Amino acid sequence: MEQINNIQVVPCTNSNYLKPFTVHYSQNGTKKSWDFMRTHDSVSVLIFNTTSHCFVLVKQFRPAVYMCEWERSKPAPPQPEGEEGGEGSNPAAPEEPKAPQEGQEGEEAASHPDQPPVSAGVTYELCAGLVDKPNLSLEEIARQEVLEECGYDVPVTKLRRITSYRSGVGVTGAKQTMFYAEVSDENRVGEGGGKPQEGELIEVVKVPLHEAMTFAYDESVPKTMGVIFSFIWFHSNMSPKYKISTNV
Repeated sequence: MEQINNIQVVPCTNSNYLKPFTVHYSQNGTKKSWDFMRTHDSVSVLIFNTTSHCFVLVKQFRPAVYMCEWERSKPAPPQPEGEEGGEGSNPAAPEEPKAPQEGQEGEEAASHPDQPPVSAGVTYELCAGLVDKPNLSLEEIARQEVLEECGYDVPVTKLRRITSYRSGVGVTGAKQTMFYAEVSDENRVGEGGGKPQEGELIEVVKVPLHEAMTFAYDESVPKTMGVIFSFIWFHSNMSPKYKISTNV
């Protein structure tokens, strides 16, 4: 998973997943503008294996996370005296990271000391997927994702809806619906890993129940907010029922 090279950053002029727009509007008589992106809604699934008493997560390389970490690692350029910025100032757009081009991997690539390791872009996440199949219900899409990414065959009737919420409210405002699914080793019908033909390269990861809350709050482990929230939800809603300790 972590053999990433030939990184190139280019303008995004056409995408099947993101559509940038600017909306102009008036709020209480004040004219305003806001940049946003239209994208798909999504589903996510908290999977708990009752055989091994562990949560089933996915681990994958996220280019957006990696590029953010790369930008963060760059030293801030000094500002000329008197241009520190104040009210009404327009901050300059961040400079695009200059990634090593093809054929520059060896000694030339080493001349980019600010380039973080590829592991900086690997995150732990709930099994999830886009809502891009209008003929399927949210539950049916969630079931497909569990099968494709984690290898478990879960009937739609066994998916419990936890809640839905907005993510990226300042940029996309997309809605994600979260489900809970209990599985056993008998439900495992494949290795998971996603669809390589669609560019997916996913590693299935198990988090033991007794380590869940420590894992959730460990800031050294990059993860989505969905992982943290769902573990807390499980502790509040499922642990008392099954008299299970989550080591909080």
